[in-house]
Order: sequence, then C-alpha cells, then structure tokens
Amino acid sequence: MPKPMGTLASLVILLFCSFPLTHTRTTPHGPKTTVLDVASSIQKTHKVLAINHYHQQQPSSPSLSLELHSRASIQNVAHTDYKSLTLSRLERDSARVRALQTRLDLATKRISQSDLHPANSENELESEKLQAPLVSGTSQGSGEYFLRVGIGKPPSQAYVVVDTGSDVSWIQCAPCSECYQQSDPIFDPVLSGSYAPIHCEAPQCKSLDLSECRNGTCLYEVSYGDGSYTVGEFVTETVTLGSASVDGVAIGCGHNNEGLFVGASGLLGLGGGSLSFPAQLNATSFSYCLVDRDSDSASTLEFDLPLPRNAVTAPLRRNPQMDTFYYLALTGLSVGGELLPIPETSFELDASGGGGIIVDSGTAVTRLRSEVYDELRDAFVRGTRGLPAANGVSLFDTCYDLSSRSSVEVPMVSFHFPDGKELPLPAKNYLIPVDSVGTFCFAFAPTTSSLSIIGNVQQQGTRVGFDIANSLVGFTANSC
Repeated sequence: MPKPMGTLASLVILLFCSFPLTHTRTTPHGPKTTVLDVASSIQKTHKVLAINHYHQQQPSSPSLSLELHSRASIQNVAHTDYKSLTLSRLERDSARVRALQTRLDLATKRISQSDLHPANSENELESEKLQAPLVSGTSQGSGEYFLRVGIGKPPSQAYVVVDTGSDVSWIQCAPCSECYQQSDPIFDPVLSGSYAPIHCEAPQCKSLDLSECRNGTCLYEVSYGDGSYTVGEFVTETVTLGSASVDGVAIGCGHNNEGLFVGASGLLGLGGGSLSFPAQLNATSFSYCLVDRDSDSASTLEFDLPLPRNAVTAPLRRNPQMDTFYYLALTGLSVGGELLPIPETSFELDASGGGGIIVDSGTAVTRLRSEVYDELRDAFVRGTRGLPAANGVSLFDTCYDLSSRSSVEVPMVSFHFPDGKELPLPAKNYLIPVDSVGTFCFAFAPTTSSLSIIGNVQQQGTRVGFDIANSLVGFTANSC
C-alpha cells in the first residue's frame, strides 16, 4: 500500500499490542522441554476483557517515538467471555490467510485483480469481532496493532494498522461514498495544506497494481482476497510521526472503503514492494517487537537500526512474482530436541513463485503445509501423552484440559535455519488458552496452500528484524 517518502533514521514507533511474543536462542543443542505457566496464562484471559479503553496523548520523544495501541485499548469489545473472543480472532485470522493466499495466486497464475468483486455486506465481520491477533484491521490484517500518526498540515490524528503483508498505505477520506466505522473523524483533505494529487504519469501511479486516470489524476484501487477493498485518489501528503514530519508520502485517500477494516482510519504498509512505507523512507532495515496479545503494554517499531549481535538470523528471500512478502530460509522443525523428518523443499520457493514460507505480522497462527503440520503435531502429541486431551476448537485440532494444573512441562518446539541456527519458542507461543477455564490448544494449523506463514503468536516476545540491505531476517529474544 502507499507509503511515506523521505529518509528517516532510527525511527522508533512504540506499539501497544495484545499478543504474546517469542523467545529465541542460538544454542545448537537447546533444552528438550520447557514449562508453560498455566495459571498466569489463564489470569491474562480474565484481564483482557477488562482493559480500559482510552486515547492516550502522544508523549514527546527525541528519538521519534510513537505509541502503537492494541485494538482492545481503543475500541470497546462486545465479548463477555474469552472463548468468544478467541473464536472471532480465529475467524478473522482465517480470512487473513485466505487473502494472502489469493494474492499470491493472482501473482503466480496471472489472474487480473479486476476479477475480484466486493463482498456482500452481510459477509462482513461485525465491528466488535475485529479483535484478532495482530492482524491489520482488514482481511489483510486483523488490526491488533495501531499506530497513532498525523496526516496533513496541520496534522489530523489517526490510528492506522501496521501490516507487513501490504505495500500500499491509505486512509479513509471525506467525502465518503462509502466508509466504515473508525475511531477518529474521517480525514478531510480540504483542511490540509499539504494534500497533492499524483499525476497519472508519475512513477508512484505506475507502480500501483491497479489504477485509473481521471482528469489527469491517479486513482487507486486495492482489492483483498475476500472482496474487501479501498478506492480513491492516490496522493502525496505530510505524515507526522511523533515530533517529525515526512513530506511527500504517497498514500491512498479512500472515498469508497468496505470490508474488515473497522476501527482503524487506514493501513500502513510495511511490505517489501516499492510503494511500502520502508521503501519510501529509503530505510535499510526495520524491526518490531510484539507484546502479549492479551496485554495493553507497549512495544516498538524501529527503522534503520542494525540487527542486535545476539539475533538468530536467516537469509531473507524474495519472490519475483510477489515482492510484498518477506520469505525466509527455513531448513526444518524440531520437537523435544529431535529434528523432524521433513524435507527442506517443503519450505522452499519453486520456479513458479509458489511454496516458500513468509514472516507476517498480521497472521496470528502459523500455517504449515498439511504434511508438515501432521509431522509437527504428531511429534508434539507423542511428547504430551501425560496431559488430558480436550476437544478441538475452531482450526485447532490438538487441545488439552489443563484446568487442574498450575504449570506443565511440554516438549520444546524450534525453528531451524541455515548454518545450524535454531530458534526455540517459549511454551506460551505454541500452547495457548482458548477459554478462561483451562483449555489450551497447540497453536499451529495446516494449510492446503503451498504457502506457509510464520504468524505473530509464534513471534511474540521476540524482536523480528528485516535487514533489507543485507537480505537477513533476525530474531532476538526478550528485546521488547
């Protein structure tokens, strides 16, 4: 989606989030088991429904810091119990994944985006259901992490969702042909002295996947895999980040917007394409750290800072057919210290642009190809024979009744990267509560698509860095 242009050094953005983060390690022979604090996890399920909703004043900061808020902290939640909240999160997460897979299909199968049509209004998820785990407020992301920015001169304050699965950034604009509910007043470009339409021959317009020319002005359309969309003028505006302003940022000014966007004023695209926010900043790197999904505390989004020395790194791969997504080189998975018999080709891009595995801030639950997931799940089940089983919940087929336990020891699950590097996950990042009475589920899911996704449940607690200049992805434990 459209992104701000200019160069920003060491841009730090504080995020208020609601998703647990991952711990990482570089030791080649880590422990075989880890402990899940059951009591603490259950306690958080009660607290999340009682988070106070407020609009916090942005504190001044010499390092250009912005607060990112969880959806729960800025929008009232209609859920009265944690299980209904979980089910709505998973429903939206499934829509997110379908959208990403559809976009990849469009790219690899040369399907025109004009073949996509808006979804019927009755198919929209209700506003209060947009409570998903760190997705981007649309089917493109479930809007768990919001960034407070200023748009225009003088700046109008707005919450936007951050999303590594999107390039074009956009906000809702007056006058509205069709706009969804958002927390702030709709942005009115008439009141901004820095609003400037982009001409049809401009490189930003030519970089759009879908555009039209009307009276010499560039019009954009972004359609998502579930039929959600945003349509309007493609313009440049001033974007204010904390105490710093960036002029000439290419963004969409959407007058016709529909779908799963409810709550945020728009979206900030952090993808790998030429229109993304990092690309417009000429950033050489960026990183984020996402706190517990059921927390109202803050974490940060940072630009142009090097990966920490203790980061576990993996090569960053690019897909010629889809430059938005951040692919990485994954060589295998292990459970309880035992590497699973999964061929590396299960995680590799193929010649047509299919396959591979991406790191995505907006997808909640990690998706693995069905045969890979089966190996992982079966190994985990073998290592948890002593735990009482429970019925599956939504897309989770492996669940446990831990209501009588305060803590449990479970097999360690790790990602493996080239050169023998290993990222062990904390138990809370793959055995998560789905209600407040002690039902916990194994937080991975199978997909029939060739595309695999590392979701934010598995990323929580870990700083995830994208070193664009050196083509590396880095994971740093306890760095929020």
